[in-house]
Amino acid sequence: MKKPILDTDLYCITAQEYSLGRSNIEVVKEMIDAGIKIIQYREKDNKSIKEKYEECKEIRMLTKEAGITFIINDHIDIALLVGADGVHIGQDDLPIEEVRKLVGPDMIIGLSTHSPEQAQDAIKRGADYIGVGPLFTTNTKKNVCSPVGLEYLEYVVKNHDIPFVAIGGIKLHNIAEVKKRGANCICLVTEIVGATDIKKTVEEIRNILANA
Repeated sequence: MKKPILDTDLYCITAQEYSLGRSNIEVVKEMIDAGIKIIQYREKDNKSIKEKYEECKEIRMLTKEAGITFIINDHIDIALLVGADGVHIGQDDLPIEEVRKLVGPDMIIGLSTHSPEQAQDAIKRGADYIGVGPLFTTNTKKNVCSPVGLEYLEYVVKNHDIPFVAIGGIKLHNIAEVKKRGANCICLVTEIVGATDIKKTVEEIRNILANA
């Protein structure tokens, strides 16, 4: 059975190159300690497939013990091998329908979207949730599209019921604006993985959200 999807305020993603020398495992432990309920593993080209598999195996164990939803970016094979709760794919990855054949009915499939047309298409084709962004300029991902702005976020809020995560260039100084425009689940990457004290930073973010 699928877990509740995006039923939380913060969606966290690993990014070891911004983690101040800490490993993804160390960062995940700090995220868990900070009360994060959904974690996505994302590593692009810095590690071998075996290294990624070993990390995901350990993160799956940690997240399972803590009752946390664990999503793996791109690597459907690793997600299946370690028993992740879901996979997250992009517009240039395998089609959702083919991914669904591989992962079965119970695994969550998230899809990044950058326009109203892509949102409609994702919903029609069976995505369980969508990424809405990048809202602002971001350097975390290479070859990322131009910022789509808050207008696209407002469009999704007004027109669709699908669970979504607002993402892309979101920082402490602009997260209140994202919340005010209707985003309930928000992703900050470097702001969290690059924090010297992740727990304290998450508390600070949650205070901003509570007052937005």
